[in-house]
Amino acid sequence: MWKKILVGVAVGAAVLTVGILLGHYGIEKGGTEHAPTWLKALAQDVDEEVLDIFLKELDPKRMEDNLRELSLKPHMATSAGDQRLVQLMLQRWRDVETGLDEAWTQTYSVFLSFPNKTNPNSVAVVSAQGSVQFKSHVQEKVYTEDQKDPDIVTPFAAFAPAGNPKGKLVYANQGTLKDYEFLNSSGVDLHGAIAITRYGGSSRADKALNGAVFGVAGVLVYTDPFDMNDGKTSDTNETYPHSWYLPPSGVERGSYKNSFGDLLTPYYPSKEHTYRRPESEVEWMAPVPTQPIGFEDAQKLICELQGAVAPDAWQGALQCEYRLGPGFRATGSFNGSDVQVNVYNRRGIHDSDNVMGLIRGSVEPDRYVIYGNHRDSWVHGALDPSSGTAVMLEISRVMGSLVKQGRWRPRRSVLFGSWGAEEFGLIGSTEFTEEHYSQLRDRAVAYINVDISVFASATLRAMGSPSAQSVVFTAAKQVPAPGTLSLSVYDNWKLFTNRTSPTHGVVPSMGYLSGVGSDYASFMHYLGITSMDIAYTYDKTKTRARIYPAYHTAYDTFDYVKKYIDPGFMSHEAVARTAGGVLLRLADSLILPLNASDYAESLESYLDTALKNFTDNLNAHQISLAGLQGAVLRFRAAATQLEKEIREIDPDKESPLKVRRINDQLMLLERAFLDPLAFPDKYYLWHVLWAPVSSSVRSFPGLAEAVEKAQRTQREEDWRWAHRQLTSVTTAIERAVNVLENALHP
Repeated sequence: MWKKILVGVAVGAAVLTVGILLGHYGIEKGGTEHAPTWLKALAQDVDEEVLDIFLKELDPKRMEDNLRELSLKPHMATSAGDQRLVQLMLQRWRDVETGLDEAWTQTYSVFLSFPNKTNPNSVAVVSAQGSVQFKSHVQEKVYTEDQKDPDIVTPFAAFAPAGNPKGKLVYANQGTLKDYEFLNSSGVDLHGAIAITRYGGSSRADKALNGAVFGVAGVLVYTDPFDMNDGKTSDTNETYPHSWYLPPSGVERGSYKNSFGDLLTPYYPSKEHTYRRPESEVEWMAPVPTQPIGFEDAQKLICELQGAVAPDAWQGALQCEYRLGPGFRATGSFNGSDVQVNVYNRRGIHDSDNVMGLIRGSVEPDRYVIYGNHRDSWVHGALDPSSGTAVMLEISRVMGSLVKQGRWRPRRSVLFGSWGAEEFGLIGSTEFTEEHYSQLRDRAVAYINVDISVFASATLRAMGSPSAQSVVFTAAKQVPAPGTLSLSVYDNWKLFTNRTSPTHGVVPSMGYLSGVGSDYASFMHYLGITSMDIAYTYDKTKTRARIYPAYHTAYDTFDYVKKYIDPGFMSHEAVARTAGGVLLRLADSLILPLNASDYAESLESYLDTALKNFTDNLNAHQISLAGLQGAVLRFRAAATQLEKEIREIDPDKESPLKVRRINDQLMLLERAFLDPLAFPDKYYLWHVLWAPVSSSVRSFPGLAEAVEKAQRTQREEDWRWAHRQLTSVTTAIERAVNVLENALHP
């Protein structure tokens, strides 16, 4: 299929080249009235009438119908439910009236992990005589017909090894390295213990990886109602089905590994012929048997613990005083008993599909604007990910209809991606970027990710490259905010979260993609493609919930969304209009709506923080920030000059060659910040500005992490590494300056 696309790209590029030459040499400046139609099309820009039609035709009722169909059955990666949705996506994108130009699947043979269907995982309390005194729930409690579906996967920790370790129970809070260090320094014997931890504070895998360092034999993970339910625990009248809060038996499933993509084939697409390294060489999976449980089961265990009282910050909402252990109190029913973790997971190679859909560009078919979301879920996945897919299907339907009717065709190609196996570590999207690395590196304009499109219905939440801020703001200003009479999505967003920009005044706070939480990761961190992630979310001043409470459980259903998240699907519509507006502007604008000056503002903010936090310590080791300061100053000057050049462009008089050159500068800017050597111990994390690191200082991440480590250890080699990180980020900014400037010069 990509061969067909490349042929089309080659033909389109040839037409563009001829047009550029004729446009520059064969037409009198300022006079295009006698030019052929195809030549006039070279100046195609955003048509506000088409944009208005597009926004109006997005239908919340269709998004509701999409979501009902998408979440009808559980659809874990590679399952029958997943394959049903593969066919649904193909059917929609091949529809003769509303479909796209092309739709196809790409299959990868990837490393996954599943529980044993006939021998489900469990947790038991076993007496000294070997009798089972307690056993955890194997399935979540049934409240609606959805929870009766036989295809619901029983709770498990993906990639955790099989095993049946038994030992004394200890409470390890969030399972961070500091938490385990505290237990160890407090005299709690961790060797051979079973640690019970709560979600939050560290990655899923780290709860097991950190524990293994101290000899922990097995790990349990639960969701504390203090963190997710604002303290609510009763399903009689407080939790679902009476509200959005997680019921006591609800279990958050997840992937227990710390690197994304297929762990056996890093940097190579997982094909049949691909070399796969041995599992024994993989460093980032949970190393000990690990199992998630519901908080009603966690309560039975934690409330029976003996030992010292846990610190105040470790207390939760299980209606008892949390103690550290090890072991159960002498006066309780579990006195002298151990906890056994029974895990029967199986790892193996399975075929997983991406579904791709293409609308070919009319002027620049060799430039791709990519819009994507994953398709797979842990159970029904109404919010994660089907709310995003419901939006994507509606956006593609309206765009496809306009194309089929001959009313519109984008200037640049639009590529839709329905990624497979995201829940197992962003696998489908990562395999795609690995396979098409060269094409995407040279031709991809931007990537728009809409995963969970609606967490709740209070406000927009957007994250992305600083250069994308302006196009997101522009799109948000054109969309009415749901539930308000006169506010735009932009104005409503600014009420909930804002910052003061030295350039623009008070604006909404758009976050950075400094994590790897969804499919933008390989596009941004590995390929340096301008990326953004868009959703509607809740008012964080009114709840402690770290995410919507039914996340990754059997209660993330259409019923849950319809009753408690977005009853009228107005927030789905707002996301579709905002993300769709961004997509159309990126696809159609003569000059890409990306702003280098906004990037300069972010660099200046990072620099100010670095100067305040690191100058004295670096100077003490003869390491100067002067080079970094100079690079940021030059970036600002180059960005200002490019923005001036863009403002002065007259589409009727300007050479198409100049337009193409400016667009290439804007497109390639993000790539300049890649350094494959910056984080050698972390796969795919090449972006020196947005890589996730341990430092809480909001500055250049590699530098911040390195300086903090050197301050702790005071080892000379760590100060040398800090200098190396400073060199990396300074060089990256200087390379970005070179991208923004028009020619090489001394």
